[in-house]
Amino acid sequence: MLKKKIGLQGRWPRTLFIFSLPFVVFFLFRGFMYEPFVIPSESMMPNLLIHDHIVVNKHTYGLRSLFTDHWLIKFREPQRGDVVVFRYPKNHNVFFIKRLIGLPGDEIRVQGMSLKVNGELYPLDRAFEAGVFNEYNGSKSYEVAYFADGENDIQIEEKVFKVPAKSYFVMGDNRYNSHDSRFWGFVPEKFLIGKASGIWMSCEEMLDSAPFLCNPQSFRRERFFKKID
Repeated sequence: MLKKKIGLQGRWPRTLFIFSLPFVVFFLFRGFMYEPFVIPSESMMPNLLIHDHIVVNKHTYGLRSLFTDHWLIKFREPQRGDVVVFRYPKNHNVFFIKRLIGLPGDEIRVQGMSLKVNGELYPLDRAFEAGVFNEYNGSKSYEVAYFADGENDIQIEEKVFKVPAKSYFVMGDNRYNSHDSRFWGFVPEKFLIGKASGIWMSCEEMLDSAPFLCNPQSFRRERFFKKID
């Protein structure tokens, strides 16, 4: 009996499967579980610095469709004080990171260093660094910064916002240097990507030859594997 020979055409599907499997696993892991981002601005100082490389937990609140903005299943609702990544409502191809201040139905009042949510003032305790304070939202505490270059940076008149259904109000921790809901409005629920969970790498400078990579000579090692509160 002669054994039937398997030609190259029989080996290609298996080879293609083995070669593509790691890419499929990575794509699904990044799509449903965790995704890396790099902080591009100082809007979240003092907690997040420019060139902090962070990991965003995309399944904290639920699972989303890979190809649409719809949720497949919701595990829990976002909480006030969460640091979240979302699509900028004015340009869906741009990602922003801010702190979640207001939930659907909340009333937000902002005036200077005064922040009130549903009539409750968020108290500030001065920290060791000038211009930095500990803000308490009733359930958690985190640092915020009020660095003003002049009177024009300080919000004199009170602004009042009513958060609509299925939307969120967000602010940067660097309160006088953040482009957030105070200026462009609310974040629709469908644009929420996930919760920022930690910093895995940080540096002062990126490589000139590869702007997406850290310069090893400028590593901020004290910020490696730091949890984001």
